[in-house]
Amino acid sequence: MRDVLEVPQVAEEPGDAVRAEGEPVEPAAPVTEAPAAGSRSPRRRGRTATLIAGAAVLGGVAGTCTGYLIQADREPTKLASLSQPSLAQAKGPAPEPLPASQDRRVKTDGDLRKLLLKKPAGAKAADWLSDHDGWLDLAAYAEVYEKPAGAFSDLVADQFRRAAVVGWETGNRRVTIRLVQYRQEESVVTADVVSGDQYWATEEPSTRSWAVPGTGSGMAYVHDRPDTEPGYLPDYQAEAHASRGDIVMEVWVDDTKPVSKKTIMDLAERQMERL
Repeated sequence: MRDVLEVPQVAEEPGDAVRAEGEPVEPAAPVTEAPAAGSRSPRRRGRTATLIAGAAVLGGVAGTCTGYLIQADREPTKLASLSQPSLAQAKGPAPEPLPASQDRRVKTDGDLRKLLLKKPAGAKAADWLSDHDGWLDLAAYAEVYEKPAGAFSDLVADQFRRAAVVGWETGNRRVTIRLVQYRQEESVVTADVVSGDQYWATEEPSTRSWAVPGTGSGMAYVHDRPDTEPGYLPDYQAEAHASRGDIVMEVWVDDTKPVSKKTIMDLAERQMERL
């Protein structure tokens, strides 16, 4: 009986190709997933893009060279004459210089204390100014602020020059007037200083305000709510701020009773008239 050699059958996967015995097996192509909907693969830069870029560069160089050659062949343009026609001189005597009474610069460069309002007859000189001769230097003026160190730095940056002060007392009313002058060699700061003072004045509660006539942006303020501290009488305040040229005017009134609009406006107007 003939022996039959049984060859085990290998299960074929679906889609496998039948190969002859001894025929090499070719590797199957890798399976790639389709890109997600809406995605795009980046395009590779080929020779075409490189050639286009090179042609653009050569074109720009050629255009520049052509422009230089054209300009070199042209005749040079003649420059305009530097000489100007002679100006006719005015005839007659030169105008007289302004008298000191009309030259504001002469007034403000002089003794600034002379421009302050005078102490009214019968009023008492302010005892809080007894250590001063009418002048406030940089350090002394910085002390009038709640934060002197910060004020000192700001005054230096603003080119503080000098300050003159006067003050008096009538009963329980205290008046302080300061004229603060700035150099203004690098920038005009007086308008900014006044604007800052006016801002803080409006921050006080229960405040009324009015424009000071003839001062441009000058303003006067009355604070109807007093400052109160245990053991002290109530302190009602009014203030005015304005500027003229390189000088800033400050007027302060403190009283144990409300300060009227007429009082602060009268002081502010009369002080600005002296400037």
